[in-house]
Amino acid sequence: MSKTILITGATDGIGLETAKTLVGQGHHLLIHGRSEKKLTDTIAQLANVNEEGNVQAYKADLSDMAQVQSLCTSISEEHEKLDAIINNAGVFNVPNAETQYGLDLRFVVNLLAPYIITNKLISLLPADGRVVNLSSAAQAAVNLDALAGHVGLDSNQAYAQSKLALTMWSFHLAKSLQDTGPSIIAVNPASFLGSKMVKEAYGVEGKDLQVGADILVRAATSSEFDNANGRYYDNDNGQFLPPHPDALNPEKNQRLVDAIEDILSRILN
Repeated sequence: MSKTILITGATDGIGLETAKTLVGQGHHLLIHGRSEKKLTDTIAQLANVNEEGNVQAYKADLSDMAQVQSLCTSISEEHEKLDAIINNAGVFNVPNAETQYGLDLRFVVNLLAPYIITNKLISLLPADGRVVNLSSAAQAAVNLDALAGHVGLDSNQAYAQSKLALTMWSFHLAKSLQDTGPSIIAVNPASFLGSKMVKEAYGVEGKDLQVGADILVRAATSSEFDNANGRYYDNDNGQFLPPHPDALNPEKNQRLVDAIEDILSRILN
């Protein structure tokens, strides 16, 4: 059965390979990117995979919260239902880490954008829908002062903290939804995949991107993830595993969400 699936960061890397697999399976894709040209090129590539594929493109810079909100508004106006959201877009090394809000770009794109997207669009997802949040094997305890922009971090610290924060919020949201759905799933797609981000950060080619794409497709569509709400899948080990201990601490998760809400109330008003 064809599903309607939103993929952020779908114009290159794991997101593009995931989109190719999904369109090849006949799913209706909503692909996000920040470049009009790359979106056009991606649509052409997906047409080569499946010339009858149903693909819609949405342009937004996820470092700009106004554009994130506009993205959600456009999707909500054009769609009554989504079956899955894959929050794939992420950044690591950037020329300038400070955004217009005085926040670290890694926290904005890797955490705040998927937080807004999911909360704005979750009403479109049925009880058996899926939200797949791209975590990482690189995780580090979150400094809430750094999240708020009061403390500077290097690229490794900011990325690792943003990915743990994403995982913590995933567990918090899953617990709040409980059995009402949709399922919120945190996934480490595998370490050192051959994405542009990995090449720029570490100067290595990395492993086959299809390794990451395959697990994202499974997490979004496969029955093996029917009972995966509030779980963490580690593709380095090929199984569900306990997350970082902080993600299992409801008090820490709540403090993180409170901090996110405080930041968003400040920058969105």
